[in-house]
Amino acid sequence: MRKLIFLWIALVAVSLQAFADEKVSFTASAPDAVAVGDQFRLSYTVTTQKVRDFRAPSIKGFDVLMGPSRSQQSSMQIINGVSTSTSSITFTYILMATAEGSFTIPGATITADGNQMVSNSVHVKVLPADQAAAASSGGSSSSGQQSNTSRASSGTSISNQDLFITATASKTNVYEQEAFLLTYKIYTLVDLQRFDNVKLPDFKGFHSQEVELPNDRRWSLEHYKGRNYQTTVYRQFVLFPQQSGNLTIEPARFDASVAKATQVSDPFEAFFNGGSNYIEVKKILTTPKLTIDVKSLPDGKPADFSGGVGEFSISSSINSTNVKTNDAVTIKLVISGTGNLKLIGDPEVKFPDDFEMYDPKVDNKFRLTNAGLSGSKVIEYLAIPRNAGTFKIPAVKFSYFDIKSRSYKTLTTEEYELHVEKGEGNAAQTIANFTNKEDLRILNEDIRFIKQNDVTLSQKGAFFFDSMVYWLLYLVPGIAFIIFFIIYRKQIAANANVARMRTKKANKVAVKRMKLAGKLLSENKKDIFYDEVLKALWGYISDKLNIPVSRLSKDNIEEELRKYGVEDALIKEFLAALNDCEFARFAPGDDNQAMDKVYSASLAVISKMENSIKH
Repeated sequence: MRKLIFLWIALVAVSLQAFADEKVSFTASAPDAVAVGDQFRLSYTVTTQKVRDFRAPSIKGFDVLMGPSRSQQSSMQIINGVSTSTSSITFTYILMATAEGSFTIPGATITADGNQMVSNSVHVKVLPADQAAAASSGGSSSSGQQSNTSRASSGTSISNQDLFITATASKTNVYEQEAFLLTYKIYTLVDLQRFDNVKLPDFKGFHSQEVELPNDRRWSLEHYKGRNYQTTVYRQFVLFPQQSGNLTIEPARFDASVAKATQVSDPFEAFFNGGSNYIEVKKILTTPKLTIDVKSLPDGKPADFSGGVGEFSISSSINSTNVKTNDAVTIKLVISGTGNLKLIGDPEVKFPDDFEMYDPKVDNKFRLTNAGLSGSKVIEYLAIPRNAGTFKIPAVKFSYFDIKSRSYKTLTTEEYELHVEKGEGNAAQTIANFTNKEDLRILNEDIRFIKQNDVTLSQKGAFFFDSMVYWLLYLVPGIAFIIFFIIYRKQIAANANVARMRTKKANKVAVKRMKLAGKLLSENKKDIFYDEVLKALWGYISDKLNIPVSRLSKDNIEEELRKYGVEDALIKEFLAALNDCEFARFAPGDDNQAMDKVYSASLAVISKMENSIKH
C-alpha cells in the first residue's frame, strides 16, 4: 500500500512539473485584409483554462457586432504510453469594417495561472468595397476566397474580369545592364484549380534570373480596379537588358482550369449538393506585351570600364609586402554592392614584368534581389617574383556606371611596395596552388646540371641494325597507331550523332532524376519534388523526340508521338501524368497521397514509353 502511495505521489509530481513547464501563451488573430462592409472574427486564445479578468482593448475603426463569446477546447494524446493534454480558452468578437485604411487593434489583457499577460496587437488593412457587391452589402464575411468567388460572373463562362494574370515591370525606362523586376501575378474571383499549360517568353535581349519564391505561397485580398481579388505572385524574374533600344517582352500564356458552380434543377440533387453543382471550365489567359525602353550607357566611358552597372565599392589586400624570390604573392580584390555583379569583368592587376603570373581565382558571394545581384565578388591574383629587389604594384582602378548619379565613377585601391629578398640556395622551390593548396608545381628544374662523370663510349655494332628488334620498333608503333585511328574515328562518328546519343541516354537520365524525386518524396519536400518529376518527364520526352524543351508543348508532343507509333491511350496517359504533376500542389487533399500517386504514375508511364517509341 505504501508503495502505491509513493507511486501515485510521483506521478502527480511529474504531471504537475510537466504542466508547469508548458509555457502559457496569449495570442490574437484576425485577417490581414478585409473590405468595407465585411464581417470578420477577432479571436484571443490563451493556452490554459485558469483565467480571469479578460479585458479587450479599445477597438477603433470597426463596429462590434457580437462578443466576446467564450469557448473552451481541450484534448489528450497518448503516444508510446506517454499522455499529453492541451487546453485553451478563446474569446471571439465579430467585427465589421466601416472605413478604408490600415488599423491596429492593441493587445488584450488577461490573468492566466495567476500572471497578468498581454496579447500581441493585430494589423488589419481595410480595402474599398467591391463594386459588384456594393448593392448586396451586409452579408456574411467576404475576407476569404469563397466569398470572392460568389461575386464572379454567373453561368459557365469565365470573364476576363473574373480571372487574369498581370505582367508588371518595376522599371520600363532603364540603362543597359540595369536590373529590373518582372512579376507575374494571379488575380481571381473564381475557384482556380490548376494550369494545364504555361508558356513564358524567352526574354530575348535580356539576361534573366528567376527569383526563388517561398514554397508556401500565400493568397491575399487586394483591391484592383474596383474589385477585391484573391491574389498571389506566380513567378518573378530579374532581367538585365543586354542591348539598347525598345526591347519587347512577349506575352505569356496560361491554360487554366476552373471549378465553376452551376445551379441544379433537380430538388433532390440540390438538397445533397447544397443547391449547386461544379463543372470544370477551361480558360486561356495571356498577359499583355511589355516594352522596355533601354538607353545606351552615356559616352565618355573610362578606359578601364568593367561593364559594371549599379552601386559598388572595392577594397584590396596583399598577403605580405616582404617576401623572398619564388615565394607566392597574393593580392585579393573585393567588389561589393548591388547590380550586375555576375557580368562585371575582372580588373587588371599590373605586376612587374619579371613576375610569373597565374590566372585569377574568382569567388562569387552574392544573392539575387529585386534590384539585381547583391553581395560581393572576390578575385585573387597570384604571382611569383623571380628576382630580388624593390617593386611597386600600382593601384587598381575600377570604373562602373552609377545608377543613382547616372554617371561613371572610378574607384582606386591602394598601391603596394613589395620588397623581395633573394632566397637561400639554388634548390628547387615549391609553391602550393593558391586555389586549393594541394597541387604542387616544381620550379627551377627546367635547366639541369651537366653530368661531369666519365662515360665510356662504344662503337655501334651490327648486332642491332637490321635485327628483328630493330624492325619491331618501327612496325609495332605503326600498327598501334592504325588501330587507335580506326577506333577513334568510330568514336567520333558515334558522338557526332547527337540525336542518337540523346535518345539512347534518355531513359538513363530520366531514371536518375526520378531517383532524386523519390528522395525528395521521402523527405516530404513537396514543391521541389514536383519540379524534379516535371524535369524528368519533359526531359525524357525532349531527348526521345530530339526536340528542345523550349519548343515542346502538349499539342506537338501528341503529334510527334503518333509519328513514332505510340498508341493514343499511352499518349493520353503521358499527358495526364504531366497535368497531375504540374498542378497537384494546388489541389486540396492529402499531400503525401498525391505525391505517391504522381511518383508511381510518372515511373510507370516512362517505362511504357521506353518500350513503345520506335526509332
